[in-house]
Amino acid sequence: MARPHIEPYVELDAPYKKFDIAGFKGSHYKVLSLDVDSGACTLKVRFDGGYKRKPGLSYSDMEIFVLNGIIKVGKETWREGHYAFIPAGMHIGAISVGRGAEALVMFNDSEPSYYESDRNHQLALTDAFKSFNSYVDAPWGPGNLVSPSVATGVGIKVLHYDVLTQAITFLYYMSPEFMQNNISYHDCAEESYHIWGTSWMMQFGDLPTGGYFWRPPYIDHGAFRSKLGCIAFGRTDSKLHNYFHFNPWSTPDENKLRAAAHLYRQRPQLYDWVASEGHNHPHGPPDHEHPHYHDDAQVRHLHGRAPAAERHQAPPRKRKRRR
Repeated sequence: MARPHIEPYVELDAPYKKFDIAGFKGSHYKVLSLDVDSGACTLKVRFDGGYKRKPGLSYSDMEIFVLNGIIKVGKETWREGHYAFIPAGMHIGAISVGRGAEALVMFNDSEPSYYESDRNHQLALTDAFKSFNSYVDAPWGPGNLVSPSVATGVGIKVLHYDVLTQAITFLYYMSPEFMQNNISYHDCAEESYHIWGTSWMMQFGDLPTGGYFWRPPYIDHGAFRSKLGCIAFGRTDSKLHNYFHFNPWSTPDENKLRAAAHLYRQRPQLYDWVASEGHNHPHGPPDHEHPHYHDDAQVRHLHGRAPAAERHQAPPRKRKRRR
């Protein structure tokens, strides 16, 4: 089961709950969205002053965006605007929070997990690790980074890009008096959290500071506007393609059929092959562009093709020497 459509949701109106699992005691959380089958989720987490955690890893890809406060992670100091992508199985250093902090914390593959370790899992794809302050260390780009493009007045900072799925994590802003009068939908799921400011959407009304949505594929949204502007954190789970139209009564099923027709017009032979009975093999063999995709540890895990021992194997822990 995919995450349900949540829009609009203002998390500032909801109370925090006590985080009472290993590695998270001393923090509180709010669930913004959740896949009840896999446990994948987006949380807002409040780390209380004095929170500490030993070095460790998660069995899920994690993304963290610091909203406020200071979090020390190993030798790094994460401040407001810091973003980190931590691949499954990669350990990070000890965590300490002096005076409290809040962050968006995303577990992309499974429920929250923590395993104490100062070593990486042998299958961890550590090259994917990213850690930087997005407010000062990443440039703004124009909205036409995605084509077809949104109207002038939107800027984007790409924080993470998956070269296989084309999923992106990004910051975006709407400038004051931004307006776009058409309606759009996408093939991907998308989510957003308003860090500051308010935007308006025809179907869902105002989304203020602290506003959040998880929007499944093919949901109509728009027209849009923002009176004073806004800045937000956003993610997609695959390629972001804008399908624009002006029919406010269009349904997700109708939008899906239009998207399929779009694929047929552009790549008819691929469409016919995919639609043919007995030929629907979306993962395929290794190819020339991505020769290791089929044999990638995380791909095997996500599609249930990894042995149980491989999915849950913990890295060896160092033995303490006896004096």
